[in-house]
Amino acid sequence: MFTSVEDLRAAIGEPIGPSAPLLVDQTRINAFAEATGDRQWIHVDPDRAAHGPYGTTVAHGYLTLSLLSHFRQELLEFGFGTARVNYGVNKVRFPAVLAAGSEIRATATVTDVSETNAGIAVTARYVLDAGSTRPVCVAETVVLITG
Repeated sequence: MFTSVEDLRAAIGEPIGPSAPLLVDQTRINAFAEATGDRQWIHVDPDRAAHGPYGTTVAHGYLTLSLLSHFRQELLEFGFGTARVNYGVNKVRFPAVLAAGSEIRATATVTDVSETNAGIAVTARYVLDAGSTRPVCVAETVVLITG
């Protein structure tokens, strides 16, 4: 847990993690498809996807990205300020697909800590890995710590 801005600044450039594994199963993928309306067969039709390019269904890229919130709570816990607000994402890439039934882990690296009128802006680079040669997601996010 980071208890101060100074703690955060001291962590710049140091990898944090990996996290505990998180299972991304077909139930989670189907729930995301329902929530977003993205019901493309590559995500929700196991029979058809078995004959597709990956041999199985795969998670939506945006589902994978949304799991950063889960991993941030484990890897970058802030013990100061009153609120944490997602401010944005500077860059996102999905170098590999995330097959249904895979477990993923994350590492995070704080890359910048700056004071703004809105609060403390914490920029972090996340790498989500499912055990393949390439990560399933690499993203740079900005969180504002207010109060």
